[in-house]
Amino acid sequence: MISYILAVVTGLSVLGLDQYTKYFMADFLASKPNGCDFIPGFIDLILTRNGGGAWGMLSGYTWVLISITIIIMLVCITLLLKMGPGNKLLFWAICLVLGGGLGNMIDRIFRNGLVIDFLHFSFLPKFPVFNVADIGIVCGAGLLLLYFIVSSIKESKQKKMPVLDSKNTDDAKD
Repeated sequence: MISYILAVVTGLSVLGLDQYTKYFMADFLASKPNGCDFIPGFIDLILTRNGGGAWGMLSGYTWVLISITIIIMLVCITLLLKMGPGNKLLFWAICLVLGGGLGNMIDRIFRNGLVIDFLHFSFLPKFPVFNVADIGIVCGAGLLLLYFIVSSIKESKQKKMPVLDSKNTDDAKD
């Protein structure tokens, strides 16, 4: 039970930390048009306002991005309801995706379709600038992928196991 509570708290923390850091960084980096080092040679802080999704895809199509986010959230909730809260890995994954998805959707709705990003890997200059919500989404998606891989392996192992027929076991007793 504790694991599920921690997953919900973590998802909500991703959402809260995302909104706080976006607000703080928008103010802090406003006077630093070239950004600043956070961890020199590793992560820079650069304020960007992204009108698209990952790598700026669908830029300017806010309603499409909001619709996609809502659909993904509904799929996550449906998965959770269908599979039940019995699997901790699935539950954690969904909490992280929902927390991050809500964080970016809030930006799209209340910041004129623009998501505030500020974390940039300085050693990967072509990698997009990202935020705390993006971290939650990527970690949650990774856990979802892990969940489906583990489930597939378990399912294939169960199919390979011989099933004892109750009629055959009764005959063996005689």
